[in-house]
Amino acid sequence: MAVKTLADLLADGVEGRGVLVRSDLNVPLENGVITDPGRIAASVPTLKALVDAGAKVIVTAHLGRPKGEPNPALSLAPVAAKLGELLGRNVQLAGDVVGQDALARAEGLTDGDVLLLENIRFDPRETSKDDAERGKLAQALVDLLDPGAAFVSDGFGVVHRKQASVYDVAKLLPSYAGNLVAAEVEVLAKLTTDPAEPYAVVLGGSKVSDKLAVIEALAPKVDTLVIGGGMCFTFFAAQGYSVGSSLCQTEMIDTCKDLLDRFADVIHLPRDVVVADSFAAGAEFKTVPVREIPDGWMGLDIGPDSTKRFAAVLGAAKTVFWNGPMGVFEFENFAAGTKGVAESIVAATRKGAFTVVGGGDSAAAVRTLGLPDDGFSHISTGGGASLEYLEGKELPGISALEEA
Repeated sequence: MAVKTLADLLADGVEGRGVLVRSDLNVPLENGVITDPGRIAASVPTLKALVDAGAKVIVTAHLGRPKGEPNPALSLAPVAAKLGELLGRNVQLAGDVVGQDALARAEGLTDGDVLLLENIRFDPRETSKDDAERGKLAQALVDLLDPGAAFVSDGFGVVHRKQASVYDVAKLLPSYAGNLVAAEVEVLAKLTTDPAEPYAVVLGGSKVSDKLAVIEALAPKVDTLVIGGGMCFTFFAAQGYSVGSSLCQTEMIDTCKDLLDRFADVIHLPRDVVVADSFAAGAEFKTVPVREIPDGWMGLDIGPDSTKRFAAVLGAAKTVFWNGPMGVFEFENFAAGTKGVAESIVAATRKGAFTVVGGGDSAAAVRTLGLPDDGFSHISTGGGASLEYLEGKELPGISALEEA
């Protein structure tokens, strides 16, 4: 990646300088309480390095999808509190994005201070398709800073978005890749540049359509492509099996038939599944062969035989990329498949394999199921960005840094 990094910025000196940092602090909330602070924790090393070096740090980030207007339920207030706890210092939260409160607080910053702007997506210009509108917001962000300021892109989870705080600000300030972004790109490059074989990819999640591009991109390059989660039921339908009331994208059945024809030697599907009579944690459930899913029942996890088969394949791999759970891991009765597959990846790591968890629900599953972070070579903070990188797409937030 031909971009300047945080190390380059620190070498130039940041004491007394304003630094705008785009972080990815989009964490899950339940009743205003953060349930998984992983992304906040991942943002801390870059922010701490800047703070310790005496920069005046202004952080911009989003939370959820507020649709361009303020939504108290999506305020970054709990994020500011958690970030302050992890940094060991007070983190101010502006009452707006680039309004009077943000400007007043920015003007009052001293060396080593941290100001978190309110949810950037409260401003409709952040996600506007109009270059000029995004440019206005980017300029307003820059105007919060003194001359001589810099921009650090450290939110890998958003670098696939052409948004004001990700892409446009990089055109206006000297720009650098934060530790998180630099590390993510380095790791993903290892998956695309001569990866050690056997190379196994595990894909889960709900929809085939969400993973179609990455299947097309990776299936010709890998030795094994394991498919689980809700998306496997569309593949079962393509094989002519009844899937009961399981999630199934009927419009993707022909596509799945084509994928199975072309990559029959690579694609591995479950042979048994755990089905339930309703989508609920306490639903009645049983394990059945994939050919025998009863009418009215829905598949919510891969079965124990499939988990064992997949574990054997993954345990022998030298490179593993995993994106998407095998089932509804949030419900205890339907978490065994995801946990079993994850444990087999941990075992591969312990034997020297290079293993990457592709962010999103997979990263949440690692923490929810009590698996060790160091059981994987890398846990990505950007599910969508990771997939688009592996698909070979240009990531606007990275290309802007390369051009800066």
